[in-house]
Amino acid sequence: MEKQQILAKLQKAVEEMENDLAEEAANEAVAAGINPQEAISEGLAKGMQTLSQLFDDGDVFVPQLLLAAEAFEAAVDIITAAMSAEEKSQASQGKVLIHTVQGDIHDIGKNIVKTMLAASGFEIIDLGRDVAVEEVVKQAIEHKVDIIAGSALMTTTMPAQRDIISVLKEEGVRDQFKVMYGGAPVSQEWIEKIGADAYGETATEAIAKAIALMAEKRGA
Repeated sequence: MEKQQILAKLQKAVEEMENDLAEEAANEAVAAGINPQEAISEGLAKGMQTLSQLFDDGDVFVPQLLLAAEAFEAAVDIITAAMSAEEKSQASQGKVLIHTVQGDIHDIGKNIVKTMLAASGFEIIDLGRDVAVEEVVKQAIEHKVDIIAGSALMTTTMPAQRDIISVLKEEGVRDQFKVMYGGAPVSQEWIEKIGADAYGETATEAIAKAIALMAEKRGA
């Protein structure tokens, strides 16, 4: 099978939310010697971009997006299995620590953004949900991430986003990280008030903001 056919098959597998097809196409990509980054960016990521746009337009909903994410991740696991940690790091757009803030157990939005970031070439460290403020800072320092991304889905948990900024300042490491937040009650006004770097209202916007933050960070 030709490379373009395999890339198209990877894209189709994600768009049609078919895990088996995704794994089949991923194995074909490996067998054909297709560059892993190209297989992801020119195949799988295009499928996720299609679904993300449909999601933003209200034509597909969270369950379909999560199924597409499962197909994407199943294929990525196969495609990147032979890559060394150094190769994965070199191919990365940047390293993002993502979580749902302390006291908040909602993680669907966070999972969608995580998958879209991965589809855009970012290396992801997912701490899960209801993550203590101090743990976020500890893990960010330990993993030397570029961006800290945190979601709050309730007004009562939003202060944890502010507290992360405060602890980063107390530890003297605030300038080492870009901090990006989102979630239903979060707004640009809140981001500016607490001194974070960016706000993503939708998954698509979050990816654009992450790319812009990395350009700014690397430029500096």
